[in-house]
This record gives sequence, structure tokens and C-alpha cells, in this order.
Amino acid sequence: MPRPDTASCVSFGIGRILAAALLATITALPVPAFASEISELPEKLREKVVQAQQACSDFEDGQFSLEWGAVTRVDLDGDLRSDWVLNEMFFTCSSAVSLYCGTGGCMSHFLVGDEFASLLNRGWDVVDLGPNRVLLTDVHGSQCGGINPTPCVTASTWDKETAQWRSTTAEWE
Repeated sequence: MPRPDTASCVSFGIGRILAAALLATITALPVPAFASEISELPEKLREKVVQAQQACSDFEDGQFSLEWGAVTRVDLDGDLRSDWVLNEMFFTCSSAVSLYCGTGGCMSHFLVGDEFASLLNRGWDVVDLGPNRVLLTDVHGSQCGGINPTPCVTASTWDKETAQWRSTTAEWE
């Protein structure tokens, strides 16, 4: 049986490394998900959707819609498993354009394991910083001592031991 040449072995090894890197990258990036049925969502997120539907219906018998991007799967805590995010930015109500969002942004609901937390924001992303996954959120300027247009960002990381988000206010000199 002929032995494979060195170039073939190196090429195969590089291919495996690239495939593993691609899989790790896909797991880390936010991916919009669409639950064809609200019943497919985890209970805590489903409760938020039901509350939003009711609020829309209560306001001039509006029709609620959960748009593409409302549900995102992303690794928030660095365990290489996709967690859940529900973004009210993608909720719509036929009878009230601004029912779910205002000048401070929209609520995003983050579900890591069984732990649920919500944050008013204008957008968010997750990045790696050293060994930590960091949730960056664009928030209302008043959280930084300014007014609405004042640029303001928060950075939070998931503490696995206490199952909570951790962040601090920087002490600039």
C-alpha cells in the first residue's frame, strides 16, 4: 500500500484545522433564529412574547408580529453552546409603532442556561477579550452622565460561578 506524500498529509491537517476554526467561529457569532412557533421558545422568552402580544392587542386591537432577528442564538458565556437572546427591536404592533422601543432603545432579554436578564439598549454585540466573552451594549447617554445622543457603551461578562452578569464603571483619571 503506497504511503501518502508529505504534501497530502499537511494539506489534510490544515483542512481539519480550518474546519475546526470555522466551527468555533460559527458557534461564537450571533445567528438570527426564527421560531416558527412561539411555543418553540424557552419559557422565559415565550412569556415576554406573550406579554408583548397582549400589550399590542390591548392597544386598539393591534396585530403583533415577531420579525426576523427577534430571536438570536449566540454563545454569551464562553461554553461554546448557543444561548438565547430575544430582541424587542424586532417586535412590531400594527396599532402602535413605538410600543416596544423608545429614545433609550429597546429591551433585549438574555437567557444563559436558566438565568434570565434584560437590558434596555440600542444594539449589542459579543466579543472575546482574553478568556472572557464580553457583551457590549450601546445604551442611552444618561447612563454615562450625558443626554440621549451622548455616546455610551456598557461591557458585561458572564460570571459562571455566580450565574450573573458583571460589569463596572471605569474610573478614568
